[in-house]
Amino acid sequence: MFFIKQELPINSQIRAKEVQLIGENGEKLGKISTNQALELAEEKNLDLVLVAPNVEPPVCKIMNYGKYKFEQAKKEKEAKKKQKILEVKELRVTPNIEEHDFGFKSKNARKFLEDGNKVKITVRFRGRELNNSKAGEIVLNKFIENLEDVAVVEKAPKLEGRNMFTILAKKA
Repeated sequence: MFFIKQELPINSQIRAKEVQLIGENGEKLGKISTNQALELAEEKNLDLVLVAPNVEPPVCKIMNYGKYKFEQAKKEKEAKKKQKILEVKELRVTPNIEEHDFGFKSKNARKFLEDGNKVKITVRFRGRELNNSKAGEIVLNKFIENLEDVAVVEKAPKLEGRNMFTILAKKA
């Protein structure tokens, strides 16, 4: 269940002496005392809701508050549904990767990119492989070259500790 973060003051919670009143259909009813506004709302079996507390006089609207809260929660849920959560998928390779493995990894990277995710390709150096970090850079550049039709380089190859990585994003 979704809840609105900010609860609006309703009915007897409104402390102002006078309010600017808006009817249930959006028509302006003018400046009126809070008690009269409450009576009008009760006659129509609706709530008096303070919609703009920071103006002088405060603005109140006659509405069904439960229905209003439900509509707001529904809008919030709909907005959340439309959000695309961007993931960064990571592929780990070694500097002396075989041709078949390279093809397989680049095919996966292409699939991730087409799904709209970013791809982080990491070359892990083990033991003495770190002495030849150029080999890792060659592998990363080969990936970049192979995927240049669907991807752009977001972060160029960079060595951090025993890992060298690059980040690729889908072309716009």
